[in-house]
Amino acid sequence: MFAEIITIGDEILIGQIIDTNSAFIAQELNKIGVSVYQISSVQDERLHILEALQEAEARADVIIMTGGLGPTKDDITKHTLCEYFNDTLVENKEVLAHVEAIFKKHLGIPLLEVNKNQALVPSKADVLHNEYGTAPGMWIKREGKVFVSLPGVPFEMKNLINTKVLPRIIQEFKRPYIVHKTIITYGIGESSLADRISSVEDNLPGMVKLAYLPSLGSVRLRLSAKGNDNEQLNALVDIEAEKIRNLLGDLVLGEAGDEPVESVIAQLLTKKGMTLGTAESCTGGKIAEQITSIPGASAYFKGSIVSYATETKIEVLKVSKTIIDEFSVVSAEVAVEMATNLRKILKTDFAIATTGNAGPTKGDSDAEVGTVFIAIVSPNATVVEKYRMGSQRERIVQKSVNKAFEMLQKEILKF
Repeated sequence: MFAEIITIGDEILIGQIIDTNSAFIAQELNKIGVSVYQISSVQDERLHILEALQEAEARADVIIMTGGLGPTKDDITKHTLCEYFNDTLVENKEVLAHVEAIFKKHLGIPLLEVNKNQALVPSKADVLHNEYGTAPGMWIKREGKVFVSLPGVPFEMKNLINTKVLPRIIQEFKRPYIVHKTIITYGIGESSLADRISSVEDNLPGMVKLAYLPSLGSVRLRLSAKGNDNEQLNALVDIEAEKIRNLLGDLVLGEAGDEPVESVIAQLLTKKGMTLGTAESCTGGKIAEQITSIPGASAYFKGSIVSYATETKIEVLKVSKTIIDEFSVVSAEVAVEMATNLRKILKTDFAIATTGNAGPTKGDSDAEVGTVFIAIVSPNATVVEKYRMGSQRERIVQKSVNKAFEMLQKEILKF
């Protein structure tokens, strides 16, 4: 079973906003056994939308659209759907009452005619109630194909997908099982990794596929299988995953679901009742930013000191000037002292520290651009590593963040 996703809006095509909707929808569809055949972004333009609908209908069983449902003149999705299905707009009294209630209760401003038009929907559409906004979702079925139109506002779209769209797809369609297992590797490049596991990859069962998902500092290996026997699929994937782990040994950090590494760390710290702080120099607060992007981070994350300047390391983190003068500000000794002192200041179980040269100039150290030291201090150990992260500033920073999380996860797992 296949689905297609169409995002509508000029703002996506000119790069004004990032299309996160498609990624979310694709992930959720995959969980219920629906494969996404194609994702398209189209203009707020009638012919472009009609063309996209026609092409998607020829390929997919379910077509999900987001965007173009607002009250302004450039929001033409409903009118275009009417043209595509030879339909007309009609007023839905439940939607109108909902829009009126939102304006009265939450906004406290008069309801304009343009806002009342939010209650106009194609007569052939089943309305999907949008409890968080004024634009309703719509479900249209024709000749066994389903067309779903959703608002582009992410939190409104996500609620409709989870509470209205997915349950109905599950009810109306027979779907296969899709099984994934993702192995996280660090310290080896994609081509070297492929060479190391070629004996497994070349002999995978027909229904099992292997994908390489490289990111800065790591490569994820995703094994996928699709079929009608869930137990058989899981067994096949487990067998192949074990073969890969045996070949890679210590290069395997662990396994992951869809959640990012900071979510895994959050779960570990919460489960163990332990806390974390960061002392960041070359990463400029990026580690703390990713940690605090997880809801509830205050339960385990006590804070961060971004000691970007050398004097801040001395005055705030109390790093010894003697150590800096002897070993340089970019050194293992300074990274350890940053983490050790931060752990005392914030009274945490774990502390991460980064110091390095992200370029393009060398700054207060003679260390080559791309040199980074990362220290992890825990109740039982102090670990510090030196890395060469390349020469491009943005990549140096993000690779350092990823490596810090890798090191931290290993240390947490020791408790």
